[in-house]
Amino acid sequence: MQRVEHVMGFPVSLRVDDTVVPDAAVDAVFAWLHEVDARFSPFRADSEVSRYGRGELSADGLSAGLVEVLGICDRYRTATGGAFDVRLPGRALDPCAVVKGWSVQRAADLLTGAGLRRFCLNAGGDVVVSGGPWRVGVRHPGIADRLCAVLALTDGAVATSGRYERGDHIVDGRTGRPATGLDSLTVVAPTLTEADTVATAAFAGAEGVEWAAAQDGCEVFAVLPGGRVLRTDGFPTAGAAAA
Repeated sequence: MQRVEHVMGFPVSLRVDDTVVPDAAVDAVFAWLHEVDARFSPFRADSEVSRYGRGELSADGLSAGLVEVLGICDRYRTATGGAFDVRLPGRALDPCAVVKGWSVQRAADLLTGAGLRRFCLNAGGDVVVSGGPWRVGVRHPGIADRLCAVLALTDGAVATSGRYERGDHIVDGRTGRPATGLDSLTVVAPTLTEADTVATAAFAGAEGVEWAAAQDGCEVFAVLPGGRVLRTDGFPTAGAAAA
């Protein structure tokens, strides 16, 4: 079973290889992601995030989901010494760096809860897999139709932060300036909540690669300006593509 929908500004594809795939389980995944987009998008004036950012909602009135997301944001802001910050001066509250991975991991959990065991959920290049082996490509940051690595994963998640699609959009919260020390940074972790947030937080920070590699359960693959590559010993590379 394969299904693709456009959600949160990017394509989300789901492949399930179980023998029996309940339609309700697949529908629940995409319904959840559309709900998250409506509630947590900073680009929608009527979303919970936007209303809270404008002061129209009190902290006591937030949903449990947004409280959890903001708690993760605060935890990583502290862990990075302020490099990762969703409350930048002069900008609207924007927790997207956590919302994407958190919501897609929740979607994967819905599949597991429905009894599905072998699936790949790909949200704009950030991936959760179960019941592998699966092979996941890491896009080359300088050549759109090339890969710089191929991963072998059984269960877990992989996320990449980079400058190649949206330019210098990741800001170092300590300086207020775009983070430009890396071309891309890929993190493999047990969950996409961790992989996506660690990748973004590390990309924003001056000691990002070392910091990311020190996080429990995380393996790292980074491409520096000029093409130099750094990777942790446990990064699950199945085979390197031409760089």
